[in-house]
Amino acid sequence: MTPERAKATVADSSSAWRSQLPQVLMFSMGRLCRGGRRAGGCPFFSAHEKLISAGFLEPRQVLLHTGPGHKKQGTSMGKRIGWIGLGRMGEAMAKRLIKAGNEVSVWNRTASKAAPLAEYGATIVGSKQDLASCDIVFTMVSTTDDLKQVLFGEGGLVAGTAKPKVVVDSSSISQEGSADIRARLEAMGVGYLCSPVSGNAKVAKAGKLLQVASGPKALYTEVEPYLQAMARKVMWVGEGELARIWKIAHNTMFGVIIQNLCEITVLAEKAGIPRHIFLESINDSVLGSMYTRYKTPMLTNLTFDQVTFTPKLLLKDMDLGLGAARAHGVAMPAAAATRESVARLVGRGHEDIDFAVLLVETAKDAGLELKPENVKMSDGLES
Repeated sequence: MTPERAKATVADSSSAWRSQLPQVLMFSMGRLCRGGRRAGGCPFFSAHEKLISAGFLEPRQVLLHTGPGHKKQGTSMGKRIGWIGLGRMGEAMAKRLIKAGNEVSVWNRTASKAAPLAEYGATIVGSKQDLASCDIVFTMVSTTDDLKQVLFGEGGLVAGTAKPKVVVDSSSISQEGSADIRARLEAMGVGYLCSPVSGNAKVAKAGKLLQVASGPKALYTEVEPYLQAMARKVMWVGEGELARIWKIAHNTMFGVIIQNLCEITVLAEKAGIPRHIFLESINDSVLGSMYTRYKTPMLTNLTFDQVTFTPKLLLKDMDLGLGAARAHGVAMPAAAATRESVARLVGRGHEDIDFAVLLVETAKDAGLELKPENVKMSDGLES
């Protein structure tokens, strides 16, 4: 149904039929987005928005058809959403936002990575500035410099005359870099919320992320429903860049835990305990966590090609953690030792492989050659 036909149908309908409209309306977002674009704005402006503005439809509880085979009972919250950055995490998070019933337009530097989201109803745009008239644009990139480039660089999101109302960034970047970005965006009249997460792409796909945010409380309240669509829990930790400190502390602990888990697993195996039995026992002890559980299949079967996070990215985060520690006068000897261990992984050429390959390197140091145990283990993320 085209936007024009939808309006005409409503105009000719009885008031009784109109009252049932929210229950019977179904759109194919993919066709609407491809069939007509609002000049100068987000490319997914549809009949849904026109019916809301005409007072015929509430912006919630609309039956959406978001692409081939993906008919869903969604909750459209009425805002135009953009997304920049579709790596492992970005793709998983954006998909959950779409599945929740939101109209989302996406851009990625490597366009082919965006294509799968079109099947779920996302609109793929050709440039970052195509998202500039969105209400909210989410970003998920690798580094501070990457974020500055997609925002302020040539062809950047806010480099033209049009600007989004709000930018929500979920990248792992420095506190200082984030503060600079905030100052520049707010000077342009663009709201800015930091919103990093706890969890990898598998956790995101399972809907079990923790999403933490900082910035103006009123802005958080406005964006919170969209964060909830992607996470099991969302939290506001305060103003400014406090969510960056939270993420830096989180990922520093993340590194220290995998370092120690690898050390004690090698100790147990060299002493004679099968690896899968030891890991299962740790998971069922007071020390077990979502993290130890979802790494257990990989550590048991040495499937490090199933990448969740690379050694290079972990090294970046360990450096951010130690930098923050120096700035605040906090000694972190365990983190410092872990940083050197991760740096050695990177130096040995471990690049497009999961950081849990640290287990193999730790075993080598102990004179132990590991082999896959080929045991099916739960990652704890099953529905």
